[in-house]
Amino acid sequence: MKKLFSVSAIVAVFLLLHSCNSNSSVAAIDEAEVLHQNQDQLTQVIIYDVFTPPVASRIYVYSSLASYEAIRFSDPKASSIAAKLHGFKPMPEPEKGQSYNYSLAATTAFFTVVKKVKVFSVDSLKKYEDELYGRYKGSMNEETYKRSVAFGDTIGKVILERAMTDGYLQSRGKSKFLGSEEAGKWRPTPPDYMDGVEWCWNTMKPMVLDSASQFMPARPPAFSKDSSSEFYKFAKEVYDINKGLTEEQKTIAKYWDDNPFVVEHSGHMMFGTKKITPGGHWMGIAAIAARQTKASPVKVAETYALTAIALYDGFIACWDEKYRSNVIRPITVINEWWNPGWSSFLQTPPFPEYTSGHSTITASAATVLKILYGTSFAFQDTSDLRYIGMQRHFDSFRQAADEASISRVYGGIHYRSGTDAGVVQGKKVGG
Repeated sequence: MKKLFSVSAIVAVFLLLHSCNSNSSVAAIDEAEVLHQNQDQLTQVIIYDVFTPPVASRIYVYSSLASYEAIRFSDPKASSIAAKLHGFKPMPEPEKGQSYNYSLAATTAFFTVVKKVKVFSVDSLKKYEDELYGRYKGSMNEETYKRSVAFGDTIGKVILERAMTDGYLQSRGKSKFLGSEEAGKWRPTPPDYMDGVEWCWNTMKPMVLDSASQFMPARPPAFSKDSSSEFYKFAKEVYDINKGLTEEQKTIAKYWDDNPFVVEHSGHMMFGTKKITPGGHWMGIAAIAARQTKASPVKVAETYALTAIALYDGFIACWDEKYRSNVIRPITVINEWWNPGWSSFLQTPPFPEYTSGHSTITASAATVLKILYGTSFAFQDTSDLRYIGMQRHFDSFRQAADEASISRVYGGIHYRSGTDAGVVQGKKVGG
């Protein structure tokens, strides 16, 4: 018995078969997911290479900006972010009448920057890049592929021009910061007594701030051994809390530790544990928000870029204050005043206490994400799951940021004065 097929059915079959051809359809590539995977690859390299949190934020901000400035041309309504920041030249524009794949251009711009902003393990990215570029190459004609790659590379190089003049190279040649023996001032802390990290980060050129000190916080409590003084009460609070930490407080402290290199001591043995940076944790939260809302590729890139700017300028503002006020860490005070054998629950990081870096940069990032995705944005934070096997639920970005802030008191490494001032400072930067 013969079967009759309509013309429309024949056309449908033809289109289906045609779509199976690997050279026929760029739709096979999830462009938003490519941007997410690019960021994830970068985070893994940052963890492996062990960058300080401020330096990691610099890598995130330039690469994320490059990605956005390339892909924004796929949306006529999207405007340049770099044009609103300090020190960037006008971004290149695509040739009119020519075809481009802007997610390919964004990927090229992203990795052009990543390879030049002091990421060491670039070879570990090669396999990922080769596979990704191969997929793109198989989905479009050669002219479009080459044109898109060239466009992205050009944008990446313009972004890098700014990076080469932001003060980073000059900061590498600075002398060490060894602290002070003056009462109440920071000095290296046990167990490793490392010198102060990135003590001149306030010389970095901000993205949006007028200066590193634009949002200089209130002066920290004056150092005093008087039991009625504000400083004494804040220090005693840290000691008292840490003597009776609940399991929930321990969990919160460990969850938000985000120390890129924890040095473990066992007898005469010493070894390091690599983890995500505080900025990397919030770039992960940005990814969760974008994925959860099924954001467009341009919105994904915008989310990463604006979050990275908030983190980068947050670190500049915070580090400016850290080395201005140069406040002594709780472990030093507690060891001298109450308990010589006391250790903080978390390893005390090697830089002054005031203000809290976590409090500042998380408040800054949360402020940006709240504007992008709403005040009551509930999410399951799995950013750190693969690294420390932990995840937590939050009903808003603000709730997550507040928990990150108080975690530093639970960890025994900050006074509440430092965390509270950091939150105020971070909200202003994010705003």
